[in-house]
Amino acid sequence: MGIGGVMGAIARYLLSKWINDKLPGHFPMATLLVNISGAFALGWLTRASQSWLPDIARPTLLFLGTGVLGAYTTFSTFSYEFTMLLESGQLRQAVTYLFTTLVIGLSAAALGLFGWPELRLQ
Repeated sequence: MGIGGVMGAIARYLLSKWINDKLPGHFPMATLLVNISGAFALGWLTRASQSWLPDIARPTLLFLGTGVLGAYTTFSTFSYEFTMLLESGQLRQAVTYLFTTLVIGLSAAALGLFGWPELRLQ
């Protein structure tokens, strides 16, 4: 899991840096997109392990789910950025960030878990 955590953290850093370079501003778009993509990926991995990849080894699931995706997504950064938006008086952006993260993040996880069966590994 540790190596997976390193890989996920590096992926988050590189993707966040790229997003922040492309979309500069005060809205924490990088964390939002990383968390949404991670939620989808974890939902998809969960469905894959239950349905069409039932023989995937538990260590592989822990490596990918807990290690890579656990380090890739970040609740602590989301919490910090939300608090900073509030403290800087950007109430509208803070509320938008909160609800966007929750609604789209949960929807992405559900889509990965229940939708897009054509993403099956054959």
